[in-house]
Amino acid sequence: MRKKILGTLLAVLVLFSAISLTGCSRADTKADSWSTIQRRKTVIVGLDDSFVPMGFRAKSGKLEGFDIDLARAVFKKYNIKVDFQTIDWSMNATELRNHTIDLIWNGYTITPQRKKVVRFSSPYLLNKQILVTMKKDQINSFAGMQGKVLGVQTGSSGYSSLESEPKLLKNYIKNGSPVLYSTFNDAFIDLNANRIQGLLIDRVYANYYIDHQANRDDYQVTDGSFEPEDFAVGMRKSDKTLQRKIDAAMKELYRDGTMKKISYKWFGEDDTIPQK
Repeated sequence: MRKKILGTLLAVLVLFSAISLTGCSRADTKADSWSTIQRRKTVIVGLDDSFVPMGFRAKSGKLEGFDIDLARAVFKKYNIKVDFQTIDWSMNATELRNHTIDLIWNGYTITPQRKKVVRFSSPYLLNKQILVTMKKDQINSFAGMQGKVLGVQTGSSGYSSLESEPKLLKNYIKNGSPVLYSTFNDAFIDLNANRIQGLLIDRVYANYYIDHQANRDDYQVTDGSFEPEDFAVGMRKSDKTLQRKIDAAMKELYRDGTMKKISYKWFGEDDTIPQK
C-alpha cells in the first residue's frame, strides 16, 4: 500500500513539473526580449557566413559584409554588442524559436510564408532572383534551362520563388526538381564543373561573387520574371519592442547617410530602401 501511495505521489510530482516547465516555455516564447538584450548588452544574430556580400568570412576569418556593418551600426545606437552566430540557414526560424539567436539578419527576404512565423523589421534593401549560367552553354532565358540541371540553396527565397511560381522556371528544369545546396559557394563549384547548368540566386550575391572571379566574363546572368524582393531583419513574433528599436535606428542611419555609405562600400551603388 505504501509503495502504491509513493508511486502515485511521484507520478503527480512528475506531471506537475512537466506542466510547470511547459508553462515557462510558453511564457518565454511569448515574452518581449528587449529587456533581456539590454541587460546582457548583447544581441545574437544568426547568419549563413558564406553569403557574400551580406555576411561572410573573409580569408582572415573575420566576418564582413553589408549586414554586418548595418547590424553593428544599428545596435551601436543602443550601446549593445552584436554577437554573430553561424547557423544552418534552412533552420533559421527554428533557431529563432529556440532562442539560440535573437535575429535573422543576412539577406533575409520577406515572404508570405515567413511572415506566418517571423516578425519583420521595415525592409532596407532591394533584391531579385536571377539565373546564373556559363556563357559557353548559351542559356539566355529561363526557357533555355529546358532539361538542364538547376541548383538552389536550401531554405532560400530563391527556392520559395521556384516552388510558388513553377511555370517561370521549375517546369523547364530536369525532373522538375532542383539540386539543393547548403551554401551558394558549393553551388558555384558545381556550376563551374558543369555538374549543374544553372543557379537561381540572389542578385546581390551573384554580382559580388562574379565581380571577384578571375573568369568573370565566363558567366551569363539572366533576369527572369520573379518579383523583386525586400531584405529585412527577422525576429520572434513577440519582439515588438526590438522591432521598433531596429526600425528607429535604421531610420536615423538612412537620414544621416550611413546606410547609403555602407551600400556604396559593398555594391558600388545605393540599393537601400528609404526609411520613413
